[in-house]
Amino acid sequence: MRRREVILLLTGTILASSTVVRAQQLGRPRRIGVVMLYPEKDPQGQLRSTAFQQQLEKLGWTVGGNLQINFKWGTGDANWVQSATEDVLNGKPDVLLANGDPAIKAAQRATRTVPVIFIGSGDPVGDGLIQSLAHPGGNLTGFAVMEPSLGAKLLGILKQVAPHVTRVATLVNPDNATHKRITALLEAAAPNFGVEIVSAPGRETAEIETAMSQWGQGLGYGVIVPSDPATNSRRGLVVELAARYRLPTIYSLRSAVVDGGLMSYGVDIIELFRQAAIYADRIVKGEKPAELPVQLPAKFELVANLKTAKAQGFDIPPSLLSTADEVIE
Repeated sequence: MRRREVILLLTGTILASSTVVRAQQLGRPRRIGVVMLYPEKDPQGQLRSTAFQQQLEKLGWTVGGNLQINFKWGTGDANWVQSATEDVLNGKPDVLLANGDPAIKAAQRATRTVPVIFIGSGDPVGDGLIQSLAHPGGNLTGFAVMEPSLGAKLLGILKQVAPHVTRVATLVNPDNATHKRITALLEAAAPNFGVEIVSAPGRETAEIETAMSQWGQGLGYGVIVPSDPATNSRRGLVVELAARYRLPTIYSLRSAVVDGGLMSYGVDIIELFRQAAIYADRIVKGEKPAELPVQLPAKFELVANLKTAKAQGFDIPPSLLSTADEVIE
């Protein structure tokens, strides 16, 4: 675990347990609701919540004092997410943070008045969330997680590590619109890499086990795991199965590589939670989400795990390693 993540976890413990109001309250406490879509004990979920709270503290708020934050933890299907989102809204938050496409769509259905900050969506305009990136125009704004060249980038990385791959399988959440867009990008880029794209649902444990077992017993398979709270919370299982079947697997989040996955390429989600805190601060202080532009990803991280590559018999070319943001040895 990187030093900054240790610091975040320690800070999160302090924030969660503190009952001392360190700043004078003026008027009623402001409220933020957060639909996390992570199990509460998941370390990565805690890192995200801590980054969010820590940034708000830096902006002058006292979490537990003049600012109350209601985190809704857990994962489930679309009906569960809708119920969880409505439960958070029943607490009458001044702003809602929705993490992941299912939570975003649930928030859009549940309210047209409460400001919503989202982290997710590959195409916020195309998904019907906003009118335009510069001027969202409604009660939603936030941070997108995809850009058009992502499909080709992921396939290029996979083929460099495993040139023998002829079938690229993706684990998808059927309720995640961004997964449909990523699959379409992969299918569009596939002919250039001589591969076929196949997909299987990966929201539940049994689905992941079935899909990875089938691909592991086939020939020429590689796997891409797009980011989604449901699959992220089961990353340990995916990493374990990828190792068992020696499936070259590329993840969207660094956390999977830290847990033993081969490689990842994607946005820094923890940083997006910090940026979401800045937007929450601005909205609570009076700015309108309709006037806050939706931000596109500015940087994608490439992380490689050399220990895993060696154990599973994959060679990561020096040319690819030289472009990595982090190499775990």
